[in-house]
Amino acid sequence: MGCDGGTIPKRHELVKGPKKVEKVDKNAELAAKWKYCALSQERLKRPIVSCDLGRLYNKDAVIEYLLDKTAERPNAEAVTHIRGIKDIKELNLTDNPEWEGERRNTKGDRYEDIHCGMFICPVVGLEMNGKHRFCYLQTCGCVFSDRAMKEVKTEICHKCGDPFRDDDVVVLNGTKEEVEKLKEKMEERRSKAKTKKSKKSKAAESLSTPSESNGDTQSPPADVAEGTSLQNGGESSQSAVAGPSGSSSSSKGSKLSSSSSSKRSIQEMEGKSEAFKSLFTTHSSAKRTKEQTSNWVTHTPYHF
Repeated sequence: MGCDGGTIPKRHELVKGPKKVEKVDKNAELAAKWKYCALSQERLKRPIVSCDLGRLYNKDAVIEYLLDKTAERPNAEAVTHIRGIKDIKELNLTDNPEWEGERRNTKGDRYEDIHCGMFICPVVGLEMNGKHRFCYLQTCGCVFSDRAMKEVKTEICHKCGDPFRDDDVVVLNGTKEEVEKLKEKMEERRSKAKTKKSKKSKAAESLSTPSESNGDTQSPPADVAEGTSLQNGGESSQSAVAGPSGSSSSSKGSKLSSSSSSKRSIQEMEGKSEAFKSLFTTHSSAKRTKEQTSNWVTHTPYHF
């Protein structure tokens, strides 16, 4: 039964020991974080966005998730903290001139650099492949390496010139400790935003309530309104007998009185200069005396 022909089995062929723990390849792990979307696991392509925790996504994948959150997705845990489009920021990335993308040689007849990144730091020139620490600014979305931020310390973005603070810097694909710190910052920002909204709503309510109370005080009581209507009953009946002509004449009179009250002479304006006022015929210099006026009528007479 087996072992014929002088074959001698060894111990590892007969005895099965414990299974070895599978180790994740570091190169594959870096490629999965820096070259593929954290939600759809597809290759990153513009437009690329990032969340408050520093994860990289394709914008199309995040929009699809927000439109239909009930759909089953393999990596839905990575986007549970994203509530809307305001929780993500589109990144302003700098292309790597050495990255060939789909044009690279797939025949296998030349060496292919796995660590070559699609994007680089615009200040130092480091590749964004996971070996170097990168971060982005929440104000403008520009991406830089941590070395550039430390060597050139400024409060203005190196690429677009927008001002920023230290709290606006978010680390991309950071460690567990860095992700926990970013979570705390995110919760603080959201709590501050909630308090601001509540204060604004309270202020709006406080402004609306006194206006309503003033309106109630200004409105006359029902008894007084009825008394005035009874006293003016004869006048109202007379106006009704007068017909539409009376109403039209009263409306015209009200329009004329309102227009006359709204109009104001240019000569009475305090902010206008004398040179400006002299351009109009109402100015004193434009008026003529009786000696200057003629007895006959011309084509363009001056009658003041």
